[in-house]
Amino acid sequence: MDAAPLSTYLVDDEPLAIERLTRLLANFHGLHIAGSSTDPSQALEFLLRESIDVLFLDIQMPGMNGFELLARLPAQPFVVFTTAYDEYALRAFEVNSIDYLLKPIEPEQLERAVGKLSRVQPTPKPDWQRNPDLPALLKDLAASLRGDHSGYPHRIATRVGERISFLDLDAVTHFVAQDKLTYAVVNGHRHSVDQTIAELERRLDPAHFLRIHRSALVNVDMVHEVNSWFAGKVVVTLKDAQRTQLTVARDRVRILKSRLGI
Repeated sequence: MDAAPLSTYLVDDEPLAIERLTRLLANFHGLHIAGSSTDPSQALEFLLRESIDVLFLDIQMPGMNGFELLARLPAQPFVVFTTAYDEYALRAFEVNSIDYLLKPIEPEQLERAVGKLSRVQPTPKPDWQRNPDLPALLKDLAASLRGDHSGYPHRIATRVGERISFLDLDAVTHFVAQDKLTYAVVNGHRHSVDQTIAELERRLDPAHFLRIHRSALVNVDMVHEVNSWFAGKVVVTLKDAQRTQLTVARDRVRILKSRLGI
């Protein structure tokens, strides 16, 4: 007789990430998705009412990070952390999660995590989930995450096939959206990232990254000069070897000049 499916809940502040994970999880018959939320506060309300087996949980979210959410749960489910930034992965393992999935989540990653879940399914909750010190540990991790330069990342993941690499954000001159994809540009080379310009604008340090157009986010430390052209058009030239030029939207010109002190 087959074991009952594991009840699963998904929490991620990015709707596209929820949609992708839901689609991927549909291929695994041993899991039943009980619900999902892009709002960690709403997710907490659900989890306090309902008992689930597995929680797929983003770490870095506005308002309440993943560790804060776990700290408020009286009983701990099995946790699979999802994150776009590898610097949070070790923190995830500090609370002995089942696994962590680095965004953009790939089927092979998910299959590995689900395989681990299938192996622990018949067993009772491990000792760490009953550890009375776990709530205090989670609170410490949540506070540490909030205090880590306001939670802004220093690196971002990019994937080419099966290879994942990490870009130092200080080296990124700009992000650009084209043909429904988003690229981080370093030394004139484009690297695909699994986030929209709007999501990057929200997640990255606004002291360094400024949206100058609906399809462009620029590292203000990489701006070499600003030029006003005919008909009020404003263009920034970057410090890269290519002297890349980017057009500034009319409604962003004043903000850019203020940020640059001009």
